[in-house]
Amino acid sequence: MEEELKEKSGQLDDFPSGEALEISEVEQLTRPRYHYRLFFGDLKLRVHEDVMIKYRMLKGSSFTREELEEIMEANERQSAYASSINLLSFRSRTRTEIMRKLREKEFHPHVIEVTLERLEQEKLIDDGVYAQQWANQRVRSQKKGKVWIRQELRQKGVEPQHIEEALGNIDEDEELSSAVQLAEKKWRSTPGGMLDKKRKTMAFLMRRGYSSDLVRKALAAVQNKDQEEEDV
Repeated sequence: MEEELKEKSGQLDDFPSGEALEISEVEQLTRPRYHYRLFFGDLKLRVHEDVMIKYRMLKGSSFTREELEEIMEANERQSAYASSINLLSFRSRTRTEIMRKLREKEFHPHVIEVTLERLEQEKLIDDGVYAQQWANQRVRSQKKGKVWIRQELRQKGVEPQHIEEALGNIDEDEELSSAVQLAEKKWRSTPGGMLDKKRKTMAFLMRRGYSSDLVRKALAAVQNKDQEEEDV
C-alpha cells in the first residue's frame, strides 16, 4: 500500500539527484487504465500513457531526478484531467462535483484548480448550462417543483446566480401542468372525505418541491375537475 501511494503521488525521494537513471523496464497496468509503471532498476514510478509518450519514456531512455520532477508534475495534471473526463463520460457534472471527486483522489489543490479551469475553457463543464438542463429535466420528467430543484442544485455546488437564472427560465404553465398531473393522481388514490384528500394532496405536492402558491392552484384545478365530473 505504501508503494502504491508513493507511485500515485509521484514522490521521488529515493531518486538520486544529479544522476541520470535509465528506464530498465516498462509495465502496462490494467488499473488504473492508460497507466504504466516505469522501473529504474529498483526504483519505480507510475505515469499516464499520454505523459509517457510526450516525454518518450521508453526502455533505455535516461532521466535525471530534476527532469522526472517536472515530468511528474505534468503527470499529475494529466491524470487529474483524464480522471475528470472519465467522470464526465457517464453524465454531466458541476464544477463542484468534479472538484470533490478529485479531492477524494488526493490530487494537489493547485492541480485541481488548473484542471477545472481547463475543463471550463474547453466547455466540458458549464454550471449555467448544467443548471438549466437539470431544471428542465426535473420539471418535465421527474415532476419536481422549483423548491426541490433549487435545493438539489445548491447541493451540487451551483452558484446562486446560475440557479436563479435556470429556475427563472422554467415555463410556469409547464410547472403547473406537472403539479396538476401529480395532484390528480394523488387525489384519486387517496381514500376518505374531501378534507383528507385535500390535506394529503397538498402535503404530497409540498414534498415534491412545489411552492404553496402553485400547490393551491393545482389543488383548485383538481377540485374543479372533480366537481365538473360529479355534475355530469
